[in-house]
Amino acid sequence: METLQKICLVITIIGAINWGLIGLFDFNLVSTLFGADSGLSRIVYTLVGITGLINIGILFEHIENK
Repeated sequence: METLQKICLVITIIGAINWGLIGLFDFNLVSTLFGADSGLSRIVYTLVGITGLINIGILFEHIENK
């Protein structure tokens, strides 16, 4: 489970950095790398969303274990 948590955390951080770039500089790194409407961009955005949901579950799991 620890490996899954680390993978989810890395993907979530990548998504957060991308949103920071969008907010600060109006620059979307994912769209630049993979194309604005490409299938790969949709996959990256979907993975970031899924890992965010997994991280919510991990957060509540850690709260319950304390």
